[in-house]
Amino acid sequence: MRPPKVLDNKKYRVIDELKAELRKGSKLSIISAYFTIYAYEELKKELSKIDSMRFIFTEPTFVRKDQELYREYFIVRHPEKKISGNEFEIKLRNEMKQAAIAKECAEWLEKKAEIKSLRRPNPAQPRLVYIDNPEDNVLIHGTVDFTTDGLGITPSNRLDYNMCMYGKEYTIDFLQSFNELWEDDTAVQDVKEKVLEQIRILYKENTPEFIYFVTLYNIFYDYLDELTEDNIVKSRTGFKETLIWNKLYKFQKDAVMGAIDKLEKYNGCIIADSVGLGKTFTALAVIKYYELRNDRVLVLVPKKLRENWTIYTQNDKRNIFAADRFNYDVLNHTDLSRTNGYSGEINLATLNWSNYDLVVIDESHNFRNNPPVKGRVTRYQRLMNDIIKSGVKTKVLMLSATPVNNRMNDIKNQIAFITEGRDDAFKDVGLDSIEFILRKAQTVFNRWSELPEHERTTETFVNMMDTDYFKLLDTVTIARSRKHIEKYYNLEEIGKFPTRLPPENRYPAIDAKGEFPPIEDINRLIKKLTLCIYSPLAYVLPEKRAAYEDKYDMVVGSNKSIFRQIDREQSLVGLMRVNILKRLESSINSFAITVENILHKINKALEAIEQRQFDYDAELDINDIDIDDPELESLMFGNNVKVLLQDMDLIKWKQDLLADKDKLETILLEAMIVTPERDAKLIELRTLIESKIQNPINPGNKKVIVFTAFADTARYLYENLADYFAKKGIYSAIVTGSGDNHSNLPISKELRKSIKISDINTILTLFSPISKECSKIYPEVNEYIDILIATDCVSEGQNLQDCDYLINYDIHWNPVRIIQRFGRIDRIGSINQSVKLVNFWATKDLDEYINLQQRVRGRMVLLDVSATGEENIIETDSSKEMRDLEYRKKQLERLQKEVVDLEDISGGISITDLTFNDFKIELMEYMKTNRKLLDEAPNGMYAVAKIDKSVKDIIKPGVIFTLRQVKGKQQSKEQNPLFPYYMVYIADDGEVKLSFLHAKKILDYYKKLCSGQKEVFKELVEEFNKETNDGRKMKHYSDLLEAAIENIIGKKQEIGVASLFSKGGTTMPKRTFDGIEDFELITFLVIKGLGE
Repeated sequence: MRPPKVLDNKKYRVIDELKAELRKGSKLSIISAYFTIYAYEELKKELSKIDSMRFIFTEPTFVRKDQELYREYFIVRHPEKKISGNEFEIKLRNEMKQAAIAKECAEWLEKKAEIKSLRRPNPAQPRLVYIDNPEDNVLIHGTVDFTTDGLGITPSNRLDYNMCMYGKEYTIDFLQSFNELWEDDTAVQDVKEKVLEQIRILYKENTPEFIYFVTLYNIFYDYLDELTEDNIVKSRTGFKETLIWNKLYKFQKDAVMGAIDKLEKYNGCIIADSVGLGKTFTALAVIKYYELRNDRVLVLVPKKLRENWTIYTQNDKRNIFAADRFNYDVLNHTDLSRTNGYSGEINLATLNWSNYDLVVIDESHNFRNNPPVKGRVTRYQRLMNDIIKSGVKTKVLMLSATPVNNRMNDIKNQIAFITEGRDDAFKDVGLDSIEFILRKAQTVFNRWSELPEHERTTETFVNMMDTDYFKLLDTVTIARSRKHIEKYYNLEEIGKFPTRLPPENRYPAIDAKGEFPPIEDINRLIKKLTLCIYSPLAYVLPEKRAAYEDKYDMVVGSNKSIFRQIDREQSLVGLMRVNILKRLESSINSFAITVENILHKINKALEAIEQRQFDYDAELDINDIDIDDPELESLMFGNNVKVLLQDMDLIKWKQDLLADKDKLETILLEAMIVTPERDAKLIELRTLIESKIQNPINPGNKKVIVFTAFADTARYLYENLADYFAKKGIYSAIVTGSGDNHSNLPISKELRKSIKISDINTILTLFSPISKECSKIYPEVNEYIDILIATDCVSEGQNLQDCDYLINYDIHWNPVRIIQRFGRIDRIGSINQSVKLVNFWATKDLDEYINLQQRVRGRMVLLDVSATGEENIIETDSSKEMRDLEYRKKQLERLQKEVVDLEDISGGISITDLTFNDFKIELMEYMKTNRKLLDEAPNGMYAVAKIDKSVKDIIKPGVIFTLRQVKGKQQSKEQNPLFPYYMVYIADDGEVKLSFLHAKKILDYYKKLCSGQKEVFKELVEEFNKETNDGRKMKHYSDLLEAAIENIIGKKQEIGVASLFSKGGTTMPKRTFDGIEDFELITFLVIKGLGE
């Protein structure tokens, strides 16, 4: 007779007892909360001998719950998951043999076990293990559980207390009560099939797609409740039935959903998709959603893009969304500086500014400040105070070309509209101070931009930058680049981007006869001009200066610096010099016009001096008079800043004016001689267009767009080319935005009534009939425009993809503008195979060109005002200026060789590299039909994925691990946006390719490898099983896992050490990690090459 003993899993362990007592013929009866395959694994040898097992789950684990509906609203982590191990078995699971063990366990259960579960939880239900042996019985009851810690296999912090008793007569009552429970169908029910099903999940081969979504499901678990489409799109508004929604591509719909989500949560959103991805339509869908909810919408646009937006609100044939009945208001950015008059139909004096629920700002990066003039409200203040802050709660949607990171102020301004200037607006998402985050980011950016060229990569930027910054971007922006769309969306449904041919560069002379002086000489002359016509303040008499400073200088910013009007004048003179040069680059004709204008102004000033030089009125003081008084007009000079002629040193001023006049007249005469017949550049353009029409780059496509920065150049080209080509049956049009749009397309008198050829949209529809759906709008037209001469009024927000050939007649020295122009034809879904860019350069030598700019400009002092109302004086220091120019030069050089994406040229980092929106939206779609599967997926599953040809250069065979940190939670969130999840991509040779700092990139790879892979790669899986002996020999993968975890810990410590030296103290973990147990393996993706 053996005495009973206490098993506390410290001194005496349950497992040892079981190993000793289980034998051939044993019948096992167990009541336990859990059953895990790892406990089975430890007892496998003994369990294989026994006769049978009856098992009752004390928690109604696999019983259909009364409230199955609860899943809709919130999720509890289910005890079912415990079959694949509970938290103290992480160590075992991380050896990654789960699949092999599960398979054996399932086979054993099928043969030898019966399993039931309580229908209702009974908190008082004791647990027990009863071994009915032929010769003796053993009973263990107390806290025992059929898990590795409950049996005492793995050390844990459980406090176990089990009584172990021997002998039939002492224990038989327990067996009887077990039997009664077992037979009572009202209390228990059979769940064997469900258990087996759950275990089979652990070893069935999973498709890459499923594992991808399980990974996303875990990572974004906290966002799940937000992620349902119904949550985002409130109330059945009929939104999905609108024309605009059905016109969108998948990636645009994703953006719409994401934007509505952000507008609802954070009150604002910046859509910064790359050029050519159709932001206008995306925004229209968002507007429609809010209109259907009866909200009042205002769209603020740059004046030149106005027609782009107004067209959709009109009952007009050219409005392809007429049936959607859009009814938002459209104002120009500049209208915010006006208080009366009309903007379109809207009376600005009586408009109820504060009654808009949603404001959409198009090209919000251009919504810079108009410089403050004493006593006037700036546009920023007007928008912020009158529209956003006052009246009804206003949401703000901004459309912007990549709000790049080189000036954090730009993005700060945009964010300020969303937060109404509240610095702690995003506290809930863990961002305490926007100001602080951006200031820190600016410092990092400045450090980064000073690194040597080869180190200045996105990679180093991401490593240097705090994740707070990325999180801020993720909170308010949606940004996808063209590369991103090509990589992660199915291009079959979208259509491809056309191939970009290498650009062609032309360096035409100015004068075909070669008599006009070269540009360098003209430049010297421009530099000699005083341009004093633009700087009257410089000529104010010394004793009067103080009065003028009082009147016009402003104190700005928190540090009370003075913005001097005289500096501003000097900057203006510099800009005028650059302008004269730019006009010469554009066309000899524009240059002549500019010189004439300046001469005209000089002559006017000289007349005024003649009339007034001897008048003096002692009463007149600049600070006492009303400078807008028409009666005093003849006594003063200047527009915004007026100077009394009597306060000026007229003798010196007149001298300088006459000197300028003399130089300008000489040059004007030279310029007049160069007639269109002699204009070398014009002749070259004509020949170029002719040869393009004769040798099209896409079969039958004769279309050409010519861009120029100046309306006069556009008119000059149109006058000299239109008739010439019309004789050959090729018709042209000119679009300059300012009411001067026309075409020589022959249109019958009848049609003229319905086709307003002076309207931008009409011209563009006739120029790009397919993309603009001309057949619906003007079905009767059968001849179209082939040559479009345009200024930058159509360089943004237009889809002209029927055309495949774009000429920059003059180079805009901001490369971004060149890319934006090209974005009109380089668009997704284009009918053309390839598109081509041609650039006309002023000089062959770029260095020289940039130096011209630099020398002409002189020192600039600008006033930079932010939306939050701070103002800073920016003085351009020369070394930074040189860096900037150096950098511009590099960009322009690149543009001579290839057309690049805006993201690549911005020299900053594109926001598209940093946000997780798309993944969340994709998960949301998948969850609609597969939520239950994801919910029940145990941890530690894997799939085998194949490296596609398109990525074989960047993705090498290896594993992507997704881990969750379980202990050591002291880790800060500073560098890991997915905390507590960590993703690591490690190659087969043990080299970590991407650490968790690059979570976004790893997810991008994941998506590429798995998205849409609904089948298991049979041959790869067989190879994997052979290599690992069906999952038993996982040493190679366990080693990689260990290397991955070491990498995480190492990186974390690096970050900890780095943050010791940063403001805000340290994030050093309190204790160092003790390795593999601190992480739980969520999923792993085995990546195999093609011909391995």
